[in-house]
Amino acid sequence: MGEPVVAIASPLPVDTARPSAPFIAADVGGTHVRIGLVRASGDPAHPISVLSYRKYVCAEHAGLAEILEDFIAALEGVAVQEGAIASAGYPLEDGSLITANLPWRVSLSAIRERLGFREFRLVNDFEAVAHAAAYVDASEVLRLTGPETAPLGPTLVVGPGTGLGAAVWIPTGQRAVVLATEAGQAALTTGNALEMALLEHMLQQRSHVPTEHALSGPGLKNLYTALCALRGATPVHATPGDITAAALAGRDAHARESLDVFCGLLGSMVGDMALLYGVQGGIYLAGGILPQIREFLMRSSFVERFLNKGPMREALERIPVKLVEHGQLGVIGAASWYLQQREGA
Repeated sequence: MGEPVVAIASPLPVDTARPSAPFIAADVGGTHVRIGLVRASGDPAHPISVLSYRKYVCAEHAGLAEILEDFIAALEGVAVQEGAIASAGYPLEDGSLITANLPWRVSLSAIRERLGFREFRLVNDFEAVAHAAAYVDASEVLRLTGPETAPLGPTLVVGPGTGLGAAVWIPTGQRAVVLATEAGQAALTTGNALEMALLEHMLQQRSHVPTEHALSGPGLKNLYTALCALRGATPVHATPGDITAAALAGRDAHARESLDVFCGLLGSMVGDMALLYGVQGGIYLAGGILPQIREFLMRSSFVERFLNKGPMREALERIPVKLVEHGQLGVIGAASWYLQQREGA
């Protein structure tokens, strides 16, 4: 609640000739669930209208079905019979979802039956964001590096939050294709002696250190704990928010160094993904953490590490990298994706 509604122009070939019946679109993250009552607006410039919007804390509810029921109950008689959710994880054939970051199990078929929906679909969370992020108005973004504009081409969306999400938006004529990834589960790579030492420390506790073990909210805490161990210090901050606040206020050298490492690793990883996926159309950084540290991120080694790719530096200098508030992007992206799926059915 309290987040501004973001107007998104959509590339999707949905029917905008007339407003559609309202439906549910939700962005289900490990910490928060954002839900909107949405519909096709009939306006080609901004085809998704958000009629009602709320944000829930996952830990305060027994499950996603209970959150959806609470949201629908507050709609005062609006009939809702369909919807879509955007969430990280791997869908199984039985309609359930494998995910490391949600506090409860999600079963689409069980939710559909409980709520009496005729249709309820799932899309990868950053696939949904990718459907929306490249169309945010210029006033909604902060450019970190690169030119103001870029040619139409593959566009990357990356976001550290409770986990690490990433997707690639690929223009293909009339209809865009979005490639969902599990970038957060790829092995963490390092670029200097300190990062190598931190990775070595993490490998003492686990055989595989995924990228999101460092580049997420919990990942920042992992970096801070490992750094304190290397420095022979006792950790004094219990949450990622505490670490971030101490770093931004300059109250704790270890917290600030941990956030420095976080930004450097993020820049390096984003540069790697840009090269891996042939990104030309731009890069959008979303997720819950980055807007909180935007000034710190701008002064950090993020851009230096992003560009530090040897002879490919010149290519990366041509790619705009922009920070965008995650907010309702997942909700609007899920709605856009759902309309595309429905029209194509």
